[in-house]
Amino acid sequence: MATPVFDKETWLDITVNIIPMGIVAFFVAMFVVLAPWGFEGIESVISFALLIVPTILLAYLTYVAAGLIEDAGE
Repeated sequence: MATPVFDKETWLDITVNIIPMGIVAFFVAMFVVLAPWGFEGIESVISFALLIVPTILLAYLTYVAAGLIEDAGE
């Protein structure tokens, strides 16, 4: 049987970052699917970039932090 990437305590520690990532991903998906104000060129690109880039960086930071938490627990 394969060993899990992170243990239960680490998952609980990184939940504080996973929940906001899920919320932002939900809103990005809703803005893409529903497009309440339409797409207006560079303004839409900038607004999506201001949501997506920090979310990607937060995901990377969360992964690195989880690895450090795992190493500290040993």
